[in-house]
Amino acid sequence: MIDLYTWNTPNGRKVSIMLEELELPYLAIPVDITGGDQHSPEFDAMTLNHKIPVIVDHDKDVTLMESGAILLYLAEREGKLLCPPGPDRWQTLAWLMFQVAHVGPMLGQAHHFLRFNPGKAPYAEDRYGTETRRLYGVLERRLADRDFIAGEYSLVDIATWPWISRFEWQRIDFSEFPRLRDWYLRIAARPAVRRGYGVPDAAEIPLP
Repeated sequence: MIDLYTWNTPNGRKVSIMLEELELPYLAIPVDITGGDQHSPEFDAMTLNHKIPVIVDHDKDVTLMESGAILLYLAEREGKLLCPPGPDRWQTLAWLMFQVAHVGPMLGQAHHFLRFNPGKAPYAEDRYGTETRRLYGVLERRLADRDFIAGEYSLVDIATWPWISRFEWQRIDFSEFPRLRDWYLRIAARPAVRRGYGVPDAAEIPLP
């Protein structure tokens, strides 16, 4: 059994979707980050960074923070959703790092200024709104000749898709990014993605 400490954020949904895709048994334990649960002594003992998600793999005696590391761990554990060692794996890892270093942080800032604090910082709204559209454009170009970001459906798509699922928060018009829209809908149709998106709050996937 794996314990998943999570909340209804893109990073949390990455891991619940991955667990559903791998068909691994897990217990979802909500950590209400709006109420400060992430600062409890119990959660502090698992991650000094006070961020979800965290997993506890009781079978392997592993406690792990950071969503990107968790996806890699689960892929290696099960031998799925990550290609074997070689050039293709390095390309896959490069796109995973693209998500972790660019898509997550920049779109997260867009949420902060465009959705939660509109009108308070025009410079920040322009900066992060522009960068969000640039990153959408990178993904649009990447999908010009493939159905998924790293070729086959993989942990890269699982890492990236929950951030794109907040396209409304980012004020994105999908008509500007038709290939990315098709990719988004292709993944949204997967039963495991639908199940994982609804953890821990039974939310429904937003559709363009």
